[in-house]
Amino acid sequence: MAQQQTGDATPVAVVTGANRGIGHEVARQLADRGHRVVLGSRDLAKGRAAAARIDPGGTRVTPVRLDVADAASVTAMGEWVAERFGRADVLVNNAAILYDTWAQARTADLAEVRRAMDTNLFGAWRVTQALLPLLERSPRPRIVNVSSEGGSLASMSGGIPAYATSKAALNALTRLLAGEMSRAGVLVNAVCPGWVATDMGGAGGRPVADGAAGVVWAATLPDSGPTGGFFRDGKPVPW
Repeated sequence: MAQQQTGDATPVAVVTGANRGIGHEVARQLADRGHRVVLGSRDLAKGRAAAARIDPGGTRVTPVRLDVADAASVTAMGEWVAERFGRADVLVNNAAILYDTWAQARTADLAEVRRAMDTNLFGAWRVTQALLPLLERSPRPRIVNVSSEGGSLASMSGGIPAYATSKAALNALTRLLAGEMSRAGVLVNAVCPGWVATDMGGAGGRPVADGAAGVVWAATLPDSGPTGGFFRDGKPVPW
């Protein structure tokens, strides 16, 4: 496919795990705000269907196959974005797995913990590295790591060991990236969307649109906005 014309200043946002739940709603809200959205999905057919629900005409949302736990898939996505659009301005690392409410750290299946880390931490790390050359050329680069208060050391007391440790590690990555990239003007923040009524969160949570709004807030911060922070609904959350 041909690269987007150089003169097109439309910002491009890449959202991982966006065929459903929070990621899908983040993609919708960013598209409504004028972004061209790259909708990442492990299953391309599901990604195409999800993109069509937001943008039936296909002018604002473009699906791409992306398995963040697969290095080759991540590399291919990065190359595709560079060829197709020639830019990336926003990255939302949303893809996550394994909300292990049944587990405890003292008896955890370490293979499950490793699997959670590979998606929730290393997946975000891989995608960030793949898109970094494009982000660093953006006039307003933003990286949002979708985290959880379950990964807050201040409130951690037991349970969900795979999910909690992987999100705590994602928070650490957020701090490292923010510190390293501040001079380049890249704002990097972690956002907890709260308990949201999704397939992972289950019934009874807050509306998906409300949880996604805090992510979109961080993705569209002005140049004077914060970096290296952990937020929910635009307000700081204890690390």
